[in-house]
Amino acid sequence: MLEASGASDPGCVRSNNEDYYLVAPSIGLYVVADGMGGAQAGEHASKLAAETLWELVYQSPAAMDTEMLVEAFQEANRRVMEAASADSTLEGMGTTMVAALVKDGDLLIASVGDSRLYKFENGTLSTVTEDQTWVNEVGRRLGLDETTLKTHPMRHVLTMAIGVSEQLRVHTYALHPEPGTQLLLCSDGLHGVANEEDMKHALESDAPLDVKCQELIAAARSRGGPDNITVILLRAV
Repeated sequence: MLEASGASDPGCVRSNNEDYYLVAPSIGLYVVADGMGGAQAGEHASKLAAETLWELVYQSPAAMDTEMLVEAFQEANRRVMEAASADSTLEGMGTTMVAALVKDGDLLIASVGDSRLYKFENGTLSTVTEDQTWVNEVGRRLGLDETTLKTHPMRHVLTMAIGVSEQLRVHTYALHPEPGTQLLLCSDGLHGVANEEDMKHALESDAPLDVKCQELIAAARSRGGPDNITVILLRAV
């Protein structure tokens, strides 16, 4: 069983919020999507992708497994691309997405792009998902040090996103969270701005999950909040 709470904030710079999140405990689905594109396109992409995922899980929650979750991501990709091709104002839109699905006491996790899922257990914060970014997939493999990567001109470039290509690579993971373990799903408006100490400080408190969500958002805002900030917190009970 999981407790859950989510929150989103436009941040300190942007007037619109292109992030979208879903907390759907009735079907055990939790999603964070970070949209991109001109005008309102990013908002459209993130909402369409997340709601496509919800629709497909809702239709057959008992049958949903890792393979079907990947297929649901692929269908979200198809629908975002189709919407963009049908409306010139949505051309070029896309979104990252990370999802956690409860299945027989375990969590099935899938991700595209750089929205992340973290695990906080026994005072230790660890990253479960792997970013699909130039920094992670190219820069580190070239041997560039972390200081260089933090200021590299390619540091914000995604190597994969929903709505960009028919060939979608979806990363999948499985977790069996023990009671008390917390899981954090977030857009890069949090993890790309707040540091791990900021996140641990919020997660280790005894506050309710909704308060912790606001503390995480406040941490990113206190460091300038240059991007939209979205978080979902889950706690195994």
